[in-house]
Amino acid sequence: MSEPTRITVLGSTGSIGKNTLDVVARHPDKYRIVALTAQKQDELLFEQCRLFQPRFAVLLDADACERLRKRVATAGLEVEVLFGPAALERVSTLPEVDAVMAAIVGAAGMPPTLAAAQAGKKILLANKETLVLAGHLFMDAVHRSGSVLLPIDSEHNAIFQALPRNYTGDMKQSGVSKILLTASGGPFRNTPLEQLQRVTPDQACAHPNWSMGRKISVDSASMMNKGLEVIEAHWLFNASADDIQVVVHPQSVIHSMVQYVDGSVLAQLGNPDMRTPIAYALAYPERIEAGVVPLDLFAIAKLDFVAPDFTRFPCLGLAYQALRAGGTVPALLNAANEVAVAAFLDGRIAFLDIPRLIESVLGSVPRTEVHALQDVLVADEMARVSAREWVAR
Repeated sequence: MSEPTRITVLGSTGSIGKNTLDVVARHPDKYRIVALTAQKQDELLFEQCRLFQPRFAVLLDADACERLRKRVATAGLEVEVLFGPAALERVSTLPEVDAVMAAIVGAAGMPPTLAAAQAGKKILLANKETLVLAGHLFMDAVHRSGSVLLPIDSEHNAIFQALPRNYTGDMKQSGVSKILLTASGGPFRNTPLEQLQRVTPDQACAHPNWSMGRKISVDSASMMNKGLEVIEAHWLFNASADDIQVVVHPQSVIHSMVQYVDGSVLAQLGNPDMRTPIAYALAYPERIEAGVVPLDLFAIAKLDFVAPDFTRFPCLGLAYQALRAGGTVPALLNAANEVAVAAFLDGRIAFLDIPRLIESVLGSVPRTEVHALQDVLVADEMARVSAREWVAR
């Protein structure tokens, strides 16, 4: 029997993290959790530590970290509790770690994910911001270290499955003509435009198909999530903006497609459950049971496809613009969006203010080239300052 794969889960208390642990728990002979990390959910992280007995647990909130230390000591668990961003990088690069599930939402997940790539780890990438902010740097690190990169986003995982197994990153050489990135359209796909200004955070977070965190749910409602995925697909599959087409598919059954030069279109189908791509990436190139209900095509009955409405979803257009502009512009886009979504969830701006804020930041913060991680971090901070000023005006 082969040794179990040893895993660090970055963001274990979030939606992707919890689904990862669900799949891992189904195969205790195949996987061993070495480290779990969270922002501040110490109670849930303690329960995960109790169940999976990791060697390390990391928290980014000092008070939560102290509470977890006391809980772990009282319970007699042999778990070393660590604090801060440096600890995230440490548990992502441990020699005994084989794979890293990169599931921290937002820019905070970029440094440990980049560190894992530089260390040559197998990376299960659910943090799209790593590619949006520092795609060139990250992919260079992957290629130099020999790291294995497997996408977790359902759409990119589907594309990965539909591409030729020996895909080299050259679409023309592989006979690929286009990547078709599906989108549900979110909860506001058919909402009258005049009502969008008044929608609430709870309405924006009520996704019709997927169970996700609040930030990602708002991104789905604005279709910024799909815009970020377009940028992500560019880096993952070496595809230009013109080679990536967004297709609104309300049923979320076809997770994405690859179109070939001979007229063939290959699609990956399944129920909307993140455990499917997680299990695929964990076991690649094999397949394992994920706890997902099989797809019933007779119950689905039909599949619909609609072109995206860029007037209804201006964030999608802004993402395409950022990809074409290159340099630090995608980082500016992401940072402005994070501030905008947080302000919307806090009730400080309206839903339609999200693209207005982002457009303002892109128009006011200068673009630069990306030569090092510091270039991205500086752009990120400049965009956040500009975005906060917009919210406070």
